[in-house]
Amino acid sequence: MMKLHNTFTDRLEEFKPIEENKVKMYVCGPTVYDNAHLGHARCYITWDVLYRYLKFKGYDVTYCRNVTDVDDKILKKSEAENKTPQEVSTYWYKAFTNSMSSLNNLKPDIEPFATKTLGEMIAMVKDLIAKGYAYESNGDVYFRVKKFKSYGMLSKQPIDKLESGARVEIGEQKEDPLDFALWKKDEKFGYKSPWGVGRPGWHIECSAMNRKFLGKTIDIHAGGADLIFPHHENEIAQSECANDCKFVNYWLHNGFVTINKEKMSKSLGNFLTIDKILETYDANTIRLFILTNHYRMPVEFSDEALLSAQAGAKRLINAKRAEIPANFDITVTDEYKQFTEAMDDDLNTSKALAVLFELVNKANKDEKDAYAKLVTLGQVLGFNFAKIELTEDELKEKINTINNILNTNASSMEEIIEMRNNARKEKNWEISDKIRNALDANGIVLKDSKDGTSWELKN
Repeated sequence: MMKLHNTFTDRLEEFKPIEENKVKMYVCGPTVYDNAHLGHARCYITWDVLYRYLKFKGYDVTYCRNVTDVDDKILKKSEAENKTPQEVSTYWYKAFTNSMSSLNNLKPDIEPFATKTLGEMIAMVKDLIAKGYAYESNGDVYFRVKKFKSYGMLSKQPIDKLESGARVEIGEQKEDPLDFALWKKDEKFGYKSPWGVGRPGWHIECSAMNRKFLGKTIDIHAGGADLIFPHHENEIAQSECANDCKFVNYWLHNGFVTINKEKMSKSLGNFLTIDKILETYDANTIRLFILTNHYRMPVEFSDEALLSAQAGAKRLINAKRAEIPANFDITVTDEYKQFTEAMDDDLNTSKALAVLFELVNKANKDEKDAYAKLVTLGQVLGFNFAKIELTEDELKEKINTINNILNTNASSMEEIIEMRNNARKEKNWEISDKIRNALDANGIVLKDSKDGTSWELKN
């Protein structure tokens, strides 16, 4: 029995999908105007693992993650760089996609763009106006917050507390400071609508996409904890008023990545991009760093934590390999039970990782099917067990570099390994160590066994 922590009720609840064996899952995607950072990695790795695990348990999952390609930040960047908003969003969407692929995240089943869903957004705004939940004001359209009696229940904020912090921005003509924009007048970058040329508010995008691609009520809506208010709060208000039914059954939120106890964000200027981190650490390391912590807890970034994760990732990937039987069935093993018990407990990835590391120990002792179990369960957490391969030219370049260090003329790795083995037979440990160190400096690991010595690239 799988249990998930529902932010709306603030309780651990048994997961029961609307339709038996089918899961409709939505995750708020990126606003594409800049590089994705470690905070994004934390969010999308977390929900990638949930997606993988639900599929592993046999659910038919439809995972939808939107792309916000019309937004104030995109427009600001387009003007600063003298580009069209589409040029900016297209460039940064490709960069985001590459970053997600580099982290070994699976692509969502559906990835809708805001600019391709404008008709659905306009239709939902019209529904809200017709029902009295929204009103037009000089080309803008606003949602009447106080008309939705459940407003504030997700974020646990009473209306009177929200009122004290509400304000009206310059140019806004609201009935109430709490009301939020569904449609914004924008004659320069906007689109035609019944209220004039404009563009959608951020919140209406996700409501309209959910309704179009997943339906009026969905199983899981996930995202970072920073989206609880106002974004997800506003989504609930819009969707439930427009559709006359419950919007989401399980609200899930991941914690922040912090640096010096502060949330990592672009606005604070303390963010590290995914691409920059990948110059030093591989995807398995970043994934282990994130999954070592429970998804709802904050993660404190430090080089020490990443170095520790790097050592752990190497242990996983460098486990002694063995052939995986074609008829291997993980579900009949004790490890499957331990792993699923951990993951069923609100995605306790820390306990699930402990199962993997125990399997590493067993694989290194040649225990039957231990490596098969490790790979099968490790892939559920998104680890990549593929060996890195070199092209012929890259291998020649490494051999030349090693030859220069050792002052030799070996033409293959086999000759270099033979030189080391001869040195060891002669108990010339100085030469033996020098060869191993030269290989290590070039990212090559030697593995000695009763069958001889082999080599592979460091992960």
